[in-house]
Amino acid sequence: MKSPYINELEINKPVTASFLVQSKEIREKKTGEPYLSLLLGDKTGKVDAKMWDNVAEVMDAFDRDHFVKVKGLVQLHLNRPQLTIHKIRVLADHEVDFADYFPASTRNRDEMWAELRATVAQVGDAHIRDLLDALLDDEDVAKRYRVAPAAKSIHHAYLGGLLEHVLSLCKLCKLTSAHYPHIDADLMIAGAVLHDIGKIYELTYDRGFGYSTEGQLLGHMMIALRMISDKLRALPDFPAALRTMLEHMVISHHGKLEFGSPKLPLFPEALLLHYLDDMDSKMESMRHLIDSDRQSDGCFTSYNPALERTVFKKDRFLAPPSPKQETAPAAPAQGTARPPVPPPVPPKPASTSPFAEKLQLALVHGPSADSKA
Repeated sequence: MKSPYINELEINKPVTASFLVQSKEIREKKTGEPYLSLLLGDKTGKVDAKMWDNVAEVMDAFDRDHFVKVKGLVQLHLNRPQLTIHKIRVLADHEVDFADYFPASTRNRDEMWAELRATVAQVGDAHIRDLLDALLDDEDVAKRYRVAPAAKSIHHAYLGGLLEHVLSLCKLCKLTSAHYPHIDADLMIAGAVLHDIGKIYELTYDRGFGYSTEGQLLGHMMIALRMISDKLRALPDFPAALRTMLEHMVISHHGKLEFGSPKLPLFPEALLLHYLDDMDSKMESMRHLIDSDRQSDGCFTSYNPALERTVFKKDRFLAPPSPKQETAPAAPAQGTARPPVPPPVPPKPASTSPFAEKLQLALVHGPSADSKA
């Protein structure tokens, strides 16, 4: 097990640790010399890093998705931790345990997979159930579906994240279908299982998270349509109208044209799927942002472009850190006389005139004997 993890780094303390390079840029100082700007990560989070000196010796030795061991100092920059690197070397794959560097669902994937298969088995429409089983019975689909993240960075961006997201959607689909009697629960479950299934081929997740060539050229919606079409060849009795509705749910689930949906949701199940998908992704995004934010002070996270806002940390607001208590003076021992309290020292009068001096003294000590005469 590697140590320390990113969530264990302490400000103003030296560190020697290994990380995965998630991004790498070679930039120039004002002097024209190069420096490295890196984003390093492990399964607990990410940290910005800079290397200012002796960069020419190492800048071509590694790239994105390489493992590196660094020695440096953690400092606070713009209210967030930043690692200043003094030394860095590349690590071979056999020197690391991959599980230490990639975020993953806290749920057991075998248990989640069993839950998904049980959910599909409860679908009442035989045509829908046969299609879903045909996809999930495919060994390559099953292998990838268990591991794939739901996104590269926006929501459920961790191994097993797609499966966790889909199970969450299935539960929401059951709840809302029971609430709205005109909603077809089987259609909703099918939409939950199929809407992001193309991400198992759209994304790459064997090292860092990225996009495959297929993903960049087609996107997960078009890939999903192709996967559905491939399986339907073995199901000749599948109703054409039902196929069209399922395909529409897949291509409309982003909700708006500007969000990447070729079509707007045009029937109730399609619209409901969009809203549930959007809600689940945003709730997970907020949870992750609050848990992983490294802002040193305050009750708000850093700005999140996907959510278009900062997020309020209610727990920190409701239970702020306790202020430092000043030590009270010790009470005198019993039987010991208290020392006399000296009279207050009058402040220096702002004016040096005799009248101002007498007025200031009267305010502090009360009227003098002369004034009573």
